Amino acid sequence: MADVANTRLNPFRTAPNLLTLLRICLAPFLVASILDGYYGLSFGLFVVAGLTDALDGTLARVLKQRTRLGQYLDPVADKVLLSTLFLVLMHQGLIPARVTVMVFGRDVGILLVAAILYAAVGWREFIPSIFGKANTAAQVGAVAAVLLHQLTKTLWVEEFRTLALDATMVLTVVSGLHYAWLASRRVGAPASNGLGAK
Repeated sequence: MADVANTRLNPFRTAPNLLTLLRICLAPFLVASILDGYYGLSFGLFVVAGLTDALDGTLARVLKQRTRLGQYLDPVADKVLLSTLFLVLMHQGLIPARVTVMVFGRDVGILLVAAILYAAVGWREFIPSIFGKANTAAQVGAVAAVLLHQLTKTLWVEEFRTLALDATMVLTVVSGLHYAWLASRRVGAPASNGLGAK
C-alpha cells in the first residue's frame, strides 16, 4: 500500500510540477503588488512566473518527468495567472476592457465546449494548438509590456504594448475559431484524440 501511495504522490513531487504550482502561488502576490502600485515588483514577479513557465516544460522533457497531472496543470496555471492579471490590469485602467472581455469570452467558450464534448464523447486530452500557444505568448507579451510601460514611457515600450495588445485580440479570435473548427470536425471521433485548448 505504501508503494501505491508513493506512486500517487510522485507527480506532486516532480520538479516541473512544483514549478507550475509555484507559478499559481505567485498570482496573489502579483495582484497585490499591482493594486498597491508597485509596478517594479510586479514586473519582476511576472518575469519569474514566465521563467517557471519556460523551465517546467524543459525540465519535464530533460528529466523525463512528464505526467498527466502536469499536462492538465500547466495550462491551468497559465490561465489562472493571465486571466487574473488581465482582470486586475483592466480594473486599474491599464488594459482596455474589450481586450479582457475577448480573452475571457474565448476561455469560457472553450471550457463550455470541452465540457460538452467530454460529457458527449469522453474527450479528456486537450493538446495545445499552434494558435493557442501563439495566443498565450501574445498575452504574456501584452501583460509584460503593460507593466513595463508603467516603469518607462519610452517609444519602443509604447509601440510594443500596442502591438502586443493588438496581437492578443487577433490571436484570441483566430485561436477560438480554430478550436471551434477542430471541435466540429472531431465530433464522434475516438476519445483518445485531443484538441488544441491552451
